[in-house]
Amino acid sequence: MINKITLLVLTVLVMGCSKSTVSHSELSKPNVVLILVDDLGWTDLGVYGSDLYQSPNIDNLASEGVRFTNSYSSCTVCSPTRASIVTGKYPARNNVTDWIEGHKYPWAKFNVPDWNMSLSEEEYTMAEAFKDAGYKTAHFGKWHLGEKEVNWPENHGFDVNIAGWKKGSPNLNKKTGTKGYFSPYGNPRIEDGPEGEYLTERLSNEVINFIDQNADKPFFINFWLYNVHTPLQAKQDKIDKYKDLVKAETRHRNVKYAAMVEHTDDAVGKIINKLKEKGLYENTIILFSSDNGGLIGRSKNPVTNNYPLRTGKGDIYEGGVRIPTIIYTPNSSVKGIKIDDPIISMDYYPTLMELAGITSDKTRKQTIDGKSLASLIHESTPLDRDAVYWHYPHYHQEGGVPYSSIRYKDFKLIQNFENDTFELYNLQNDIGESVNVIKEFPEEFELMKDKLEAWRQDVKAQYVTPNPDYIKKLERKKAIK
Repeated sequence: MINKITLLVLTVLVMGCSKSTVSHSELSKPNVVLILVDDLGWTDLGVYGSDLYQSPNIDNLASEGVRFTNSYSSCTVCSPTRASIVTGKYPARNNVTDWIEGHKYPWAKFNVPDWNMSLSEEEYTMAEAFKDAGYKTAHFGKWHLGEKEVNWPENHGFDVNIAGWKKGSPNLNKKTGTKGYFSPYGNPRIEDGPEGEYLTERLSNEVINFIDQNADKPFFINFWLYNVHTPLQAKQDKIDKYKDLVKAETRHRNVKYAAMVEHTDDAVGKIINKLKEKGLYENTIILFSSDNGGLIGRSKNPVTNNYPLRTGKGDIYEGGVRIPTIIYTPNSSVKGIKIDDPIISMDYYPTLMELAGITSDKTRKQTIDGKSLASLIHESTPLDRDAVYWHYPHYHQEGGVPYSSIRYKDFKLIQNFENDTFELYNLQNDIGESVNVIKEFPEEFELMKDKLEAWRQDVKAQYVTPNPDYIKKLERKKAIK
């Protein structure tokens, strides 16, 4: 017969075991770190072929994970891509189709449609899905998904928000005294540091402090760097280093940009080292990517060079949307390989959910355009998708005009609304998009054109409309004068 003392001891032991089991279950959930760099071009890392920029920490991450060679941003500019990452939807379906608040062209050939200048409160975001699964969620860095506080990270599923607000780049303003990447920042979501503190170093320190404080529970970190967006600013010692490395034959030549890439790499290295120090690296999924292609800029000294891709950020060709993407999955036999299958920003949401072993009834009920890459990564299973799409009914100062596009197999079709033309390129043979092959491949052209139109109808894409105040380019110059 069990006496009261024995029963009490057994009860305590059972309760202790139960508590231990819950704790172990929580710890067994993999942590997730999503790192997004602003304006990082396809060839802007050593592992992706840069002949100047140094990125040893990111290169090493690629050697321990998988590197995607046909990775695309869902838009040629930032805000639409960011909205698609956290919702898993095409920008055209979200109707967040341009950066917030976009360029104004009152004399353009077309008027752009009304579009969402914020992430809708009705969207169930990736952060909310992780939070509902028991994760501590934190956002660090750029947000740029709404002008009002109600649109900022803390109202879209993040327990912590440091530096995420309406601005898409650090303030550089002589009147207010803000100094861009150097403190004071003038950002209401991060306190100014000591004079001369560099924003990227500060943000990486905030991330590792968060890891220190939350090492005993699963966490989801959204680290969206302001680097390498303009203004081009870096610490002088890094700039001087690259002045000595530029050669006459160097394709990448901007030393300030090179220093900013290295600052980015330092931040990634610091986070990885902290994960290893805390014994968390082998239980953390890391996804590294960019929000659009590299910015060329209009000065005589280009910001970056996207060769062999055509043009860059803000434009309709590969240089505007092809980006580096690396995924590290812990305890995986898949290391140091490259995957050539086309992927796109919306894929990150379902991919991270599946890799983390998270399911959600709310997510199931959503329209998710992205596809999980988990089976592609671990089993080389092709994606159940034959094409990816873009729709940009806007103008951009880097040369972009209203367009739609589809990549189908090795072909890419562009419909240019400004010129009422189509361009077809075989990317396998012509990654620089230099030869329009519509006449050589009429069947592919018709098939892709039909697919593009069907997709636009499905996502309820909005279109440009004729502008009655349109002034032709030559006449416009006279009018401006």
